[in-house]
Amino acid sequence: MLLIPAIDIKDGKCVRLRQGKMDDVTVFADDPAEIAARWIEQGARRIHVVDLDGALNGEPTNAEVVKRICQVSGSVPVQVGGGIRDEDTVEAYLEAGVQYVVIGTKAVTAPHFVGDLCVEFPSHIIVGLDAKDGKVAIDGWSKLSNHDVIDLAQHFERDGVEAIIYTDISKDGMMQGASLESTRELASQITIPVILSGGVSGMADIEAACGLQDDGVMGAIIGRALYEGDLDLKTCQAYVDDKMGRE
Repeated sequence: MLLIPAIDIKDGKCVRLRQGKMDDVTVFADDPAEIAARWIEQGARRIHVVDLDGALNGEPTNAEVVKRICQVSGSVPVQVGGGIRDEDTVEAYLEAGVQYVVIGTKAVTAPHFVGDLCVEFPSHIIVGLDAKDGKVAIDGWSKLSNHDVIDLAQHFERDGVEAIIYTDISKDGMMQGASLESTRELASQITIPVILSGGVSGMADIEAACGLQDDGVMGAIIGRALYEGDLDLKTCQAYVDDKMGRE
């Protein structure tokens, strides 16, 4: 079970949003690379980065910041999403040291794009499905599509993606607990791993996420709870390692 700290970047800074709303932002640090180094020091085994400006602009906006994060991360894999809409961007990120690129909006608006990427860059493509009431959101969560989460996930599984990141946007940044049952339901319908995202707010969520591993949930992305001190990454990772070691 991976516990994956999230680093959301806006205007070059490390921030957190509530429910993806750009006008409800909290700045936690001026240098996201320093934050990445902090999480790695505390035991992170993967880092999740989102270029929030890129998600809205439709093209990478904080690529240099992402590159610095990769430099400080060393052997710890970095996965990046936000504004990745063409093969050149994927290639540039991989050359910069990114291990996984996360395709969001374009995976929904042009599903064939994901299949092409899986052929061109095998083992490096993850799809992020951000949803509310079972429907997928796009364009930095500003629009709700008519696409069903499970149907799309099954489509991308056939394309050969490495994993699905599932975010319930009604939970994200609200510190009200994760959407465990909907995540379990999604994981039960596909064979590729699912990464839980959104709403992880306390040890109860970590404990519950561990219970989803047999259902195909490989990890959980943690954001605001780490930044506000409600969760300590080192303590959480020790708990997970102990629990997984005993099972």
